[in-house]
Amino acid sequence: MDVVFLGTNGWYDSGTGNTISVLIRTVDFDVVLDAGYGIAKMDRYAAPGRDTFLFLSHFHLDHIAGLHTLCKFRFGRLTVCGPAGTRTALNTIMNPPFTVPLSGLPYPSSVCELPDEGASLPFPVEARPLRHASLTLGYRFRFAGRSIAYCPDTGYCENAVRLAAGADLLIAECAYREGGSNEAWPHLNPETAARIAVEAGAHRLALVHFDAVEYSSPEERKEAETVARRTFPPAFAAMDDTILAL
Repeated sequence: MDVVFLGTNGWYDSGTGNTISVLIRTVDFDVVLDAGYGIAKMDRYAAPGRDTFLFLSHFHLDHIAGLHTLCKFRFGRLTVCGPAGTRTALNTIMNPPFTVPLSGLPYPSSVCELPDEGASLPFPVEARPLRHASLTLGYRFRFAGRSIAYCPDTGYCENAVRLAAGADLLIAECAYREGGSNEAWPHLNPETAARIAVEAGAHRLALVHFDAVEYSSPEERKEAETVARRTFPPAFAAMDDTILAL
């Protein structure tokens, strides 16, 4: 199993990366975390014909802008998972005049709203609300004895720590620079992302969702990595197209 960081930006695409999307390649199926424009590169890394599970954390545009590229893929089957209201949101977003509807994709598709419908999935998923400006879910997965936690847009909160408890890999956002915060628009900075990893006893931390304005260069991402490593040494700043074996 491995993890491919398709898009690692927050807010909008820039020279440092596409907006957020992460691919987890397992033996039997593919799992995609959010659908920023990074998802458009998925066919570089995933074979056609595989069942695919797309987990949306929330509906801010940098997490869903790539949905209109789904029509170019040839999945075996697509299951779109997300918080309560996902069907309603997709019925608006994925319809004319915006893009091709789910029913018009060249493969079968379905929607699963979490946590209530999680039992319908072929693998266990833990979904918890995080601390953001709108309803946002974080996720925890276990595949082949490995656990992966995904904490996208959020400020520090206990649910993030619970999701990441003992995880082999915590994928956490890092929108703000060192010391940055905004209670009206909660996000993590390198220190708070590292704090979650330490308190959770995670084994590794991947920083993603770097705000395109705050982090305008790879060097600024490396600075965030350095800051996070003061508290949690196994932290790294993910870049687009990084592949991590688990």
